Order: sequence, then C-alpha cells, then structure tokens
Amino acid sequence: MEEMEVYGGKSLYRTIYKMCTQKTPHDYSQQLYDKYLEAFEEYITSTVLPSLKEKHDEFMLRELVRRWANHKVMVRWLSRFFPNLDRYFIATRALPTVNEVGLACFHDLVYPEVKANARDSVITLINKEREAEQIDTELLKNVIDIFVEIGMGDKKLYEEDFEAQMHQDSVAYYSRKASSWFSNYSCPEYMLKVEECLKSERDRVSHYLLTSTEQKLVEKVQHMLVVVYQPQQLEKDQSGCCDLLRDDYKLEDAAESHTTTNRRTS
Repeated sequence: MEEMEVYGGKSLYRTIYKMCTQKTPHDYSQQLYDKYLEAFEEYITSTVLPSLKEKHDEFMLRELVRRWANHKVMVRWLSRFFPNLDRYFIATRALPTVNEVGLACFHDLVYPEVKANARDSVITLINKEREAEQIDTELLKNVIDIFVEIGMGDKKLYEEDFEAQMHQDSVAYYSRKASSWFSNYSCPEYMLKVEECLKSERDRVSHYLLTSTEQKLVEKVQHMLVVVYQPQQLEKDQSGCCDLLRDDYKLEDAAESHTTTNRRTS
C-alpha cells in the first residue's frame, strides 16, 4: 500500500512537472494554478462552511480549531506537488505562492463567516471562568492562535476582531460586579476583591491571551473598579481605609512602572 502511494505520488509529481515545463501551447501552468485555487474554494464551500454553521458556541470553536488544523495540513501536503509552479510560473508573475493561496482561501471564505461567533463564544467562556466555572483553556488558546495565524502573524486581526470587543465586555462585566460589591462589601473588602480580579486577569493573559493584551486589559479593569467606583466607596466609608488603599495602589503602580522602565532601558 505504501509503495503504491509513493509510486502514485511520484507519478503525479512527474505529470505536474511536465505540465509546468512544456512550451506554449502545452504549458498548463495557469490552468493548474487556477484549478488549485478552485479545489480549495470548492472544498471549503461544500464541506468546511456547512460543518461550522451547523454548530454553535463551544462546539463551533472545537470544529473551527479542527478544520483550521486540517486545512493547514492539506495546504502543506498539496503544495509539495507544485514546486515548479512556485519556481517558474509564480516567480515570474509575482503571484502568491501555492501555500499562500491555500491559506488565503480559509482567510477569505471561512474567517468572515465565523469571526463574530468565535469572538462571542470565547468571551462567553471567559466570563464563565470569571464566575469560577471550569473551562477548556487550551481550546481558547487554540482559537486565539487562529486569529493571529490567519492574519499571517500580524496581530491586527486579533486586536480589531477580538481584543477590542473583549475589552468592552470586560469593562461591562466588572461594572456589573462593582455595583453588586458596592452594596455588599465594606471598603477594605471591596479593594481586596479588586486585587483578586486584577490577579485573575493577569493569569488569564498568561494562560491563553496574547501578552500584549495584559497592560490594556488590566488598566481598563482597574479604571472601572478603582477610579469609577472608588468615589462611591469613599462616600460610603468615611473611616479613611479607602484613602489608604487608594494611596497604596498609586504607590504600587508607580513602582511597577519604574521597574518596567528599568527593564526596558537595561
């Protein structure tokens, strides 16, 4: 069986080589290039998209991760049969390589259809984790990686299509929590809750979000919990505890900023 597969692969490789290296009108490079793209488009529209659209929430995320992993493998193996397209036809016409074409198909056809649902499903799981529910953090990490990989390593898709909405939802989430905590906790207890939340957000970044998210996320959460709601706590508690805790936060922020600056300049 393996010998037949090897022989079949060599035979196909030789056929493609001849189709790409003969002179006009027997040079079929353009047709091969077009058919290569067409094959991916047909597979995605007939198989991948229907499979993703019939699933929702966490099940859709798992299917997305599976389909993206399979797609990368398929692109990698199929592109090995077309080195002569890359070497001669594509190089002389400044076209995308066969590998780039295959990956771009997923970006162009799948990503626009699933990005909003994927983002919302991830944010839902994040909020479940904030409520102390167990979630699959490896799944979230894999989905986050898709935002970056489909952007060809550029973080722009991650920042625009996921991170921005996640920040907005985080602010809204902690606004609701702060309102509840204000009614049920004393000022010192409230500030301890704030400290716990900030630590949890930093841990969240280290587990499955991009490291570039940490500073922005922590700043937004801290602003909501400390700056927006602290004046109400000060009015509620006149013991002076909040003044001391607020000053401690300012000193900690200054010390952290000083340490970060020293690291960058050293």
